[in-house]
Amino acid sequence: MLNIFTLANGRLFQEEIASLEELSQFQPIWVDLESPTIEEKRWVKQYYGLSIPEDAMDEDIEESARFYAEDNGEVHIRSDFLIADDDEPRTVRVAFILNQVNHDLKSKGVLFSIHDEDVPVFRLLRMRARRAPGLIEDAKEVLLKLFDADAEYSADTLEGIYDALEKVSKSVLSGDVTDAIAGEALGAIARHEDMNGRIRRNVMDTRRAVSFMMRSKMLNGEQFEEARQILRDIDSLDSHTAFLFDKINFLMDATVGFINISQNKVIKIFSVASVALLPPTLVASIYGMNLQFPEFALLGGYAYPYVVGVMILSAALPIWYCYKRGWLR
Repeated sequence: MLNIFTLANGRLFQEEIASLEELSQFQPIWVDLESPTIEEKRWVKQYYGLSIPEDAMDEDIEESARFYAEDNGEVHIRSDFLIADDDEPRTVRVAFILNQVNHDLKSKGVLFSIHDEDVPVFRLLRMRARRAPGLIEDAKEVLLKLFDADAEYSADTLEGIYDALEKVSKSVLSGDVTDAIAGEALGAIARHEDMNGRIRRNVMDTRRAVSFMMRSKMLNGEQFEEARQILRDIDSLDSHTAFLFDKINFLMDATVGFINISQNKVIKIFSVASVALLPPTLVASIYGMNLQFPEFALLGGYAYPYVVGVMILSAALPIWYCYKRGWLR
């Protein structure tokens, strides 16, 4: 899918392109290629003179090769964007190519973005740019606003994790934690820990991209200050992710602790039962031997009830002792 974005009256407008002829009718500042076909890549190369690298969206590219500038003025940035899907949270690699000066279009440059699937941050920026005149002025502004929206999207996701962990805290710290509740809590904690880790990696990647733009001296004074503000916002997220890691670890330890307490209750019952059954076993072993005991001669036909009574009494005494000590409560 090939979409272009043009500026009109300070607003960003989107046009979906279906042919090379349509592409020549606009002067965009942003060209977005989502899962581009070979034909769409050919249109971009033919009209803009831009060859999209084959490894543009490779995941195994070296980290040091993700940010660089060409001799012709093109700036290449490969950055990951978070998709906070509850079922399958993941990051999407997006390749940016910033052509800062395009004499044919007589514009301040064009930003090209290539990615495999739709990114929530892109939708957020498109919605804001349509509603807020003057939000974007050139291609570099588009790139900065994308990273700004990415930081805000990460912050919103962190707020969602806060709310979700509050629900887990209420279920775990209520005091009545069954195995089913503990299992659900552990599953939720694991999902939130994974999401928190992805957010931390995402903001680290965004920080690197914004820092590269600042070092490359491609920003004007106002854009440079905006980039510094983005970095400050990202730095503020680090403390939140660290706090969430601590909270997740606490809830994990608390849940495992309640599981251990529940298991110890079961083990305690079996331990008391085994101790209580030792004396009756000893009595049965003694009187079960083929010997002539004096009390058998005295009791006659009451010998059997006597032995059973001794066994019951020998079992009741340990159980009574454990109950008085509170071990059965």
